[in-house]
Amino acid sequence: MNQPDITKALQAFGCTVKEGIPMSAHTSFKIGGAADRFVSTADIIQAALIIRFCTERQIPLLVVGNGSNLLVSDGGIDGVVLHIEAGAIAVDGTRMTVQAGASLTRACLTACENGLSGLEFAYGIPGTMGGGVYMNAGAYGGQLSDVVRSVTALTAGGEIVELSAEQLTFGYRHSVFMEQPLTVWLVTLELQVGDPAVIRSTMEEHMAARKEKQPLDYPSGGSFFKRPEGHFAGALVEQCGLKGFTVGGAQVSEKHAGFVINRGGATCADVMALCRQVQKKVQETFGISLEREVQLVGR
Repeated sequence: MNQPDITKALQAFGCTVKEGIPMSAHTSFKIGGAADRFVSTADIIQAALIIRFCTERQIPLLVVGNGSNLLVSDGGIDGVVLHIEAGAIAVDGTRMTVQAGASLTRACLTACENGLSGLEFAYGIPGTMGGGVYMNAGAYGGQLSDVVRSVTALTAGGEIVELSAEQLTFGYRHSVFMEQPLTVWLVTLELQVGDPAVIRSTMEEHMAARKEKQPLDYPSGGSFFKRPEGHFAGALVEQCGLKGFTVGGAQVSEKHAGFVINRGGATCADVMALCRQVQKKVQETFGISLEREVQLVGR
Protein backbone atom coordinates (compact mmCIF):
# COMPACT_ATOMS: atom_id res chain seq x y z
CA MET A 1 0.00 0.00 0.00
CA ASN A 2 1.56 3.31 -1.03
CA GLN A 3 1.90 6.30 1.25
CA PRO A 4 -0.99 8.48 -0.05
CA ASP A 5 -3.37 5.50 0.16
CA ILE A 6 -2.49 4.93 3.83
CA THR A 7 -3.30 8.54 4.65
CA LYS A 8 -6.60 8.40 2.74
CA ALA A 9 -7.60 5.18 4.50
CA LEU A 10 -6.97 6.71 7.92
CA GLN A 11 -8.93 9.82 6.96
CA ALA A 12 -11.84 7.55 5.97
CA PHE A 13 -12.12 6.58 9.64
CA GLY A 14 -12.95 10.21 10.41
CA CYS A 15 -9.46 11.04 11.66
CA THR A 16 -7.31 14.09 11.00
CA VAL A 17 -3.96 12.83 9.71
CA LYS A 18 -0.87 15.02 9.95
CA GLU A 19 2.18 14.05 7.90
CA GLY A 20 5.81 14.74 8.76
CA ILE A 21 5.10 16.05 12.27
CA PRO A 22 8.31 16.36 14.39
CA MET A 23 8.03 14.11 17.44
CA SER A 24 10.10 16.65 19.36
CA ALA A 25 6.78 18.52 19.69
CA HIS A 26 5.09 15.46 21.22
CA THR A 27 7.61 14.19 23.78
CA SER A 28 8.68 15.60 27.13
CA PHE A 29 12.32 15.20 26.04
CA LYS A 30 11.66 17.61 23.12
CA ILE A 31 13.70 15.28 20.94
CA GLY A 32 12.82 13.26 17.85
CA GLY A 33 12.50 13.30 14.08
CA ALA A 34 9.29 13.36 12.09
CA ALA A 35 6.50 10.78 12.18
CA ASP A 36 5.27 9.65 8.77
CA ARG A 37 1.70 10.11 10.01
CA PHE A 38 0.33 11.41 13.30
CA VAL A 39 -3.29 10.67 14.22
CA SER A 40 -5.11 11.73 17.41
CA THR A 41 -8.33 10.33 18.82
CA ALA A 42 -10.28 9.91 22.04
CA ASP A 43 -12.77 7.54 20.38
CA ILE A 44 -12.36 3.82 21.02
CA ILE A 45 -13.95 2.81 17.71
CA GLN A 46 -11.62 5.04 15.71
CA ALA A 47 -8.66 3.69 17.66
CA ALA A 48 -9.77 0.09 17.05
CA LEU A 49 -10.14 0.72 13.31
CA ILE A 50 -6.69 2.32 13.10
CA ILE A 51 -5.02 -0.49 15.04
CA ARG A 52 -6.70 -3.21 12.99
CA PHE A 53 -5.90 -1.42 9.72
CA CYS A 54 -2.20 -1.13 10.60
CA THR A 55 -2.04 -4.75 11.78
CA GLU A 56 -3.69 -6.17 8.67
CA ARG A 57 -1.41 -4.20 6.36
CA GLN A 58 1.71 -4.64 8.49
CA ILE A 59 2.15 -0.89 8.87
CA PRO A 60 4.33 0.03 11.87
CA LEU A 61 2.20 1.56 14.64
CA LEU A 62 3.27 3.41 17.79
CA VAL A 63 0.63 4.34 20.38
CA VAL A 64 1.52 7.33 22.57
CA GLY A 65 0.04 9.47 25.31
CA ASN A 66 2.00 12.60 26.14
CA GLY A 67 5.37 11.06 25.30
CA SER A 68 6.80 11.50 28.80
CA ASN A 69 8.82 8.28 28.82
CA LEU A 70 9.91 8.23 25.17
CA LEU A 71 13.16 8.96 23.40
CA VAL A 72 12.45 9.17 19.67
CA SER A 73 15.25 8.60 17.18
CA ASP A 74 16.52 11.50 15.10
CA GLY A 75 15.33 9.61 12.01
CA GLY A 76 11.73 9.82 13.16
CA ILE A 77 9.07 7.12 13.08
CA ASP A 78 7.86 4.90 10.25
CA GLY A 79 4.19 4.19 9.63
CA VAL A 80 1.63 5.67 12.02
CA VAL A 81 1.75 7.31 15.44
CA LEU A 82 -1.60 7.01 17.21
CA HIS A 83 -1.97 9.63 19.93
CA ILE A 84 -4.59 8.84 22.58
CA GLU A 85 -6.17 12.13 23.58
CA ALA A 86 -7.27 12.98 27.11
CA GLY A 87 -10.63 11.43 27.91
CA ALA A 88 -13.16 11.06 30.70
CA ILE A 89 -12.72 10.17 34.36
CA ALA A 90 -15.69 8.78 36.30
CA VAL A 91 -16.16 7.96 39.98
CA ASP A 92 -18.54 5.37 41.44
CA GLY A 93 -18.09 4.87 45.17
CA THR A 94 -14.47 3.89 45.73
CA ARG A 95 -14.00 2.88 42.08
CA MET A 96 -12.62 5.31 39.55
CA THR A 97 -12.40 4.70 35.80
CA VAL A 98 -9.81 6.69 33.90
CA GLN A 99 -9.47 6.87 30.12
CA ALA A 100 -5.91 6.09 29.01
CA GLY A 101 -5.19 9.58 27.66
CA ALA A 102 -6.03 11.36 30.93
CA SER A 103 -3.00 12.58 32.84
CA LEU A 104 -2.01 10.95 36.10
CA THR A 105 -2.06 14.37 37.75
CA ARG A 106 -5.66 14.94 36.65
CA ALA A 107 -6.60 11.50 37.97
CA CYS A 108 -5.00 12.32 41.32
CA LEU A 109 -6.87 15.62 41.58
CA THR A 110 -10.17 13.91 40.73
CA ALA A 111 -9.56 11.28 43.40
CA CYS A 112 -8.78 14.00 45.94
CA GLU A 113 -11.92 15.99 45.04
CA ASN A 114 -13.98 12.85 45.67
CA GLY A 115 -12.28 11.97 48.97
CA LEU A 116 -10.51 8.92 47.56
CA SER A 117 -7.05 7.90 48.76
CA GLY A 118 -4.44 5.56 47.29
CA LEU A 119 -3.28 7.48 44.24
CA GLU A 120 -1.37 10.27 45.98
CA PHE A 121 2.02 8.78 45.02
CA ALA A 122 1.30 9.48 41.34
CA TYR A 123 0.72 13.22 41.75
CA GLY A 124 3.16 15.01 39.49
CA ILE A 125 4.32 11.95 37.54
CA PRO A 126 4.49 13.46 34.03
CA GLY A 127 2.50 10.86 32.15
CA THR A 128 -0.93 9.59 31.22
CA MET A 129 -2.84 6.79 32.88
CA GLY A 130 -2.26 4.58 29.84
CA GLY A 131 1.48 5.14 29.86
CA GLY A 132 1.54 4.74 33.63
CA VAL A 133 -0.14 1.33 33.46
CA TYR A 134 2.11 0.27 30.56
CA MET A 135 5.21 0.71 32.74
CA ASN A 136 3.57 0.30 36.16
CA ALA A 137 4.62 3.81 37.14
CA GLY A 138 5.36 4.49 40.77
CA ALA A 139 6.93 6.84 43.29
CA TYR A 140 7.12 7.47 47.03
CA GLY A 141 6.47 3.85 47.93
CA GLY A 142 3.45 3.35 45.70
CA GLN A 143 2.83 2.03 42.20
CA LEU A 144 -0.19 1.67 39.96
CA SER A 145 -0.35 -2.09 40.47
CA ASP A 146 -1.43 -1.31 44.06
CA VAL A 147 -4.70 0.22 42.88
CA VAL A 148 -5.46 -1.03 39.34
CA ARG A 149 -8.26 -3.60 39.34
CA SER A 150 -8.87 -4.05 35.61
CA VAL A 151 -8.04 -2.62 32.21
CA THR A 152 -10.10 -2.37 29.05
CA ALA A 153 -7.69 -2.82 26.16
CA LEU A 154 -7.59 -3.13 22.37
CA THR A 155 -5.99 -6.12 20.69
CA ALA A 156 -3.90 -5.93 17.52
CA GLY A 157 -7.03 -6.99 15.68
CA GLY A 158 -9.00 -4.07 17.10
CA GLU A 159 -11.05 -6.19 19.49
CA ILE A 160 -12.05 -4.80 22.90
CA VAL A 161 -10.99 -7.04 25.81
CA GLU A 162 -11.16 -6.83 29.59
CA LEU A 163 -8.09 -7.79 31.61
CA SER A 164 -8.18 -8.46 35.35
CA ALA A 165 -5.40 -7.29 37.66
CA GLU A 166 -3.98 -10.82 37.69
CA GLN A 167 -3.74 -10.86 33.89
CA LEU A 168 -1.73 -7.63 33.83
CA THR A 169 1.42 -9.41 35.17
CA PHE A 170 2.60 -6.27 36.92
CA GLY A 171 6.20 -6.10 38.08
CA TYR A 172 8.75 -3.39 38.68
CA ARG A 173 8.28 -0.99 35.74
CA HIS A 174 6.64 -3.84 33.85
CA SER A 175 3.23 -5.00 32.66
CA VAL A 176 1.72 -7.41 30.15
CA PHE A 177 1.49 -4.51 27.68
CA MET A 178 5.27 -4.69 27.23
CA GLU A 179 4.95 -8.31 26.13
CA GLN A 180 1.77 -8.45 24.07
CA PRO A 181 0.31 -6.23 21.31
CA LEU A 182 -2.36 -4.70 23.51
CA THR A 183 -3.29 -1.04 23.88
CA VAL A 184 -4.54 0.34 27.21
CA TRP A 185 -7.84 2.16 26.76
CA LEU A 186 -9.69 2.39 30.08
CA VAL A 187 -8.34 1.74 33.58
CA THR A 188 -10.44 0.87 36.63
CA LEU A 189 -8.92 1.75 40.01
CA GLU A 190 -10.03 0.64 43.47
CA LEU A 191 -9.29 3.40 45.99
CA GLN A 192 -10.15 4.03 49.64
CA VAL A 193 -12.25 6.63 51.37
CA GLY A 194 -10.05 9.35 52.83
CA ASP A 195 -9.99 12.92 54.10
CA PRO A 196 -9.60 15.30 51.11
CA ALA A 197 -7.50 17.69 53.21
CA VAL A 198 -5.07 14.93 54.19
CA ILE A 199 -4.96 13.60 50.62
CA ARG A 200 -4.21 17.06 49.23
CA SER A 201 -1.54 17.67 51.86
CA THR A 202 0.20 14.41 50.93
CA MET A 203 0.06 15.27 47.23
CA GLU A 204 1.50 18.72 47.88
CA GLU A 205 4.34 17.19 49.91
CA HIS A 206 5.17 14.87 47.02
CA MET A 207 5.09 17.76 44.54
CA ALA A 208 7.33 19.89 46.75
CA ALA A 209 9.81 17.01 46.96
CA ARG A 210 9.78 16.67 43.17
CA LYS A 211 10.47 20.36 42.65
CA GLU A 212 13.27 20.30 45.21
CA LYS A 213 15.03 17.18 43.95
CA GLN A 214 14.20 16.84 40.25
CA PRO A 215 15.28 18.99 37.27
CA LEU A 216 11.77 20.00 36.27
CA ASP A 217 13.03 23.16 34.54
CA TYR A 218 14.52 21.15 31.67
CA PRO A 219 13.02 18.71 29.16
CA SER A 220 13.65 15.08 30.09
CA GLY A 221 12.10 11.64 29.92
CA GLY A 222 11.82 11.35 33.70
CA SER A 223 14.02 8.85 35.55
CA PHE A 224 16.35 7.64 32.82
CA PHE A 225 17.52 4.34 34.34
CA LYS A 226 15.65 1.64 36.19
CA ARG A 227 16.58 1.09 39.82
CA PRO A 228 19.00 -1.85 40.10
CA GLU A 229 18.07 -4.26 42.87
CA GLY A 230 19.52 -3.04 46.14
CA HIS A 231 20.71 0.27 44.68
CA PHE A 232 19.55 3.63 43.35
CA ALA A 233 20.58 4.46 39.79
CA GLY A 234 21.07 8.17 40.50
CA ALA A 235 23.34 7.47 43.46
CA LEU A 236 25.51 5.10 41.40
CA VAL A 237 25.86 7.67 38.62
CA GLU A 238 26.67 10.41 41.11
CA GLN A 239 29.28 8.25 42.88
CA CYS A 240 30.99 7.84 39.49
CA GLY A 241 31.43 11.61 39.37
CA LEU A 242 29.08 11.97 36.41
CA LYS A 243 26.77 14.72 37.63
CA GLY A 244 26.86 17.36 34.94
CA PHE A 245 28.48 15.01 32.40
CA THR A 246 27.53 16.31 28.96
CA VAL A 247 27.41 15.02 25.40
CA GLY A 248 26.21 17.63 22.91
CA GLY A 249 22.97 19.05 24.28
CA ALA A 250 22.35 16.12 26.62
CA GLN A 251 23.48 16.22 30.24
CA VAL A 252 23.32 14.15 33.41
CA SER A 253 21.38 16.53 35.61
CA GLU A 254 23.45 18.42 38.17
CA LYS A 255 20.38 18.38 40.42
CA HIS A 256 19.62 14.65 40.26
CA ALA A 257 21.98 12.20 38.56
CA GLY A 258 19.14 9.80 37.79
CA PHE A 259 17.85 12.22 35.15
CA VAL A 260 19.24 12.97 31.70
CA ILE A 261 18.11 16.40 30.53
CA ASN A 262 17.95 18.28 27.27
CA ARG A 263 20.00 21.40 27.92
CA GLY A 264 19.02 22.72 24.50
CA GLY A 265 19.26 21.25 21.05
CA ALA A 266 19.98 17.74 22.26
CA THR A 267 19.57 14.93 19.74
CA CYS A 268 18.70 11.31 20.30
CA ALA A 269 22.27 10.49 19.28
CA ASP A 270 23.56 12.80 22.04
CA VAL A 271 21.39 11.11 24.67
CA MET A 272 22.31 7.59 23.60
CA ALA A 273 26.04 8.39 23.47
CA LEU A 274 25.78 9.82 27.00
CA CYS A 275 23.76 6.78 28.12
CA ARG A 276 26.35 4.32 26.85
CA GLN A 277 29.20 6.14 28.57
CA VAL A 278 27.30 6.31 31.86
CA GLN A 279 26.45 2.61 31.66
CA LYS A 280 30.09 1.77 30.89
CA LYS A 281 31.41 3.79 33.83
CA VAL A 282 28.90 2.34 36.31
CA GLN A 283 29.65 -1.19 35.07
CA GLU A 284 33.41 -0.67 35.42
CA THR A 285 33.11 0.96 38.86
CA PHE A 286 30.44 -1.17 40.54
CA GLY A 287 29.91 -4.17 38.26
CA ILE A 288 26.26 -3.15 37.90
CA SER A 289 24.41 -2.96 34.58
CA LEU A 290 22.07 0.00 34.33
CA GLU A 291 18.96 -0.61 32.24
CA ARG A 292 17.14 2.25 30.55
CA GLU A 293 13.70 3.08 31.89
CA VAL A 294 13.08 5.51 29.03
CA GLN A 295 11.80 3.73 25.90
CA LEU A 296 13.80 4.22 22.70
CA VAL A 297 11.60 4.19 19.58
CA GLY A 298 11.81 5.09 15.92
CA ARG A 299 14.01 4.46 12.92
